[in-house]
Amino acid sequence: MKQLSIFLENKQGTLIQVLNLLKKANIQIIASTIADTAEYGIYRIICDNTEQAYLILKENGIAVNLTDVNCIELDDTPGSAADAIAKLVEANVNIAYLYSFLLNGKGMLVYRVKQ
Repeated sequence: MKQLSIFLENKQGTLIQVLNLLKKANIQIIASTIADTAEYGIYRIICDNTEQAYLILKENGIAVNLTDVNCIELDDTPGSAADAIAKLVEANVNIAYLYSFLLNGKGMLVYRVKQ
């Protein structure tokens, strides 16, 4: 699965600029998360047209990377994520970050492995 990692200055108006560009291009955001520091944030998104979103953001001077991530589909039941993570731990997978969301009644666990 491909993910966009968008680097934003930690100041008012930067996030809405990105969202408006994607809205204008009719790109649907499926999942998103923001990690921030005092000076900048990393806005990670999964969307329905990753390649187009990447090009639009680049053309508008937005710092963006296209990243490969892994995704595990889970049953929407308590403990499914814990069971999946346990299997990754058993396999010595070193997770850099992860996030989850629901899609069509299924849990989706997105993670990136430390390089």
